[in-house]
Amino acid sequence: MNTIARLLTLGATVALLALPAAANSLSTVQDQCTQENKDAWYATFRETFKTDQQPKAYEAAKKYLTACTEETDITKYLKKWVGAYEKEIRKVNLPKILYNDKNYAEAFKLGREILADEPDNLKVLVDLGYGGYLATSAKQTSFNADAMTYARKAIQMIESGKTLESWHPFPNKDEALAFLNYYIGVTTLAGNDPSGALPYLIKAANLESSLKKSPFTYDKIATAYEAGSYAKQSADYKTKFGGKDETPESKLALENINQIIDRMIDAYARAVASAGADPKFVNEKKEWNDSLTTWYKYRHKDSTEGLPEMLAGILSKPLPPEPTPLTSLPVSSPAATPASGNGSPSGMTNNPSTNPSNSAATGTASNAGPATNTKPTAPATSTTTTTPKPATPKRPRR
Repeated sequence: MNTIARLLTLGATVALLALPAAANSLSTVQDQCTQENKDAWYATFRETFKTDQQPKAYEAAKKYLTACTEETDITKYLKKWVGAYEKEIRKVNLPKILYNDKNYAEAFKLGREILADEPDNLKVLVDLGYGGYLATSAKQTSFNADAMTYARKAIQMIESGKTLESWHPFPNKDEALAFLNYYIGVTTLAGNDPSGALPYLIKAANLESSLKKSPFTYDKIATAYEAGSYAKQSADYKTKFGGKDETPESKLALENINQIIDRMIDAYARAVASAGADPKFVNEKKEWNDSLTTWYKYRHKDSTEGLPEMLAGILSKPLPPEPTPLTSLPVSSPAATPASGNGSPSGMTNNPSTNPSNSAATGTASNAGPATNTKPTAPATSTTTTTPKPATPKRPRR
């Protein structure tokens, strides 16, 4: 108790000793508020505030306001000008801090301050949305929640017709829009919501941008299909129809699964074709090609006939949208179930009771069917353990 009392007494003594020093410091500043100084500071301000020397005007105005606290017409005017200058300079500094300094914490702090005054500032929303992508690329994910909100709002504003005089650091609107969609897509995919990621990834791939030419865009689309609707529908198929007689309902379910597999095949083919002979994609291209071949053979009776031709022309064709669920069986549907033999994905067998290709002979539906345990040996989702990224746009110059 005595120790606490001594500490409190000591603290009070230190505080009392500090007061005269603080008072003297304030007095010294206020002593500078002479007519000569005021005239000099205001003259400097007047000479520079309308020129490209505004930082000098700001410095003079701050000196005036710090030394002269009495409210006058001049101090009112200077306060108003300083406030406006500080708001504008934040906008100038944000891109420098974000793109040049890569100080993401300071950039998001500054951005939030700007948006508090101007919630519809599209340039700031685009910068912070893309800033989330850059920060994530630098292994800093704490800004994702805010950045995703900003990116979504920026996309909404752009799609409603809002535009910018300059899209810097992007070359144009489509590039900016593609990266904002891609960032939301890959972040949503990483957050275990592949179905929610897919629309954004497809949007990114359809825009005329560098992402349209990146194989990683199509890898992410394939992964979103496989980890999302394919995994869910194939698991449902196994639960509802495994070991039971084949019915129109089970056939319809299988057709809907096959629609998804066809989208996966398309996406993997685009990834392989986009990678081309570029040596920097050699490892990923092998994985994509393995998955493509396995799923293609699954849909074509264990054959790769037609696959080279598909690859040769895939990039000239429009990217297919998400499939619309079928509500009735096609009048004439091609044989699209996996053939017996080694071409079936792992988990499929030659047993008539478990292989859909033989279900007609047995009168029962597939017990295994296309399910989550039928993933190829080189699974499409293996690429999610890495974080490949397309080339980012050029950064602004200092």
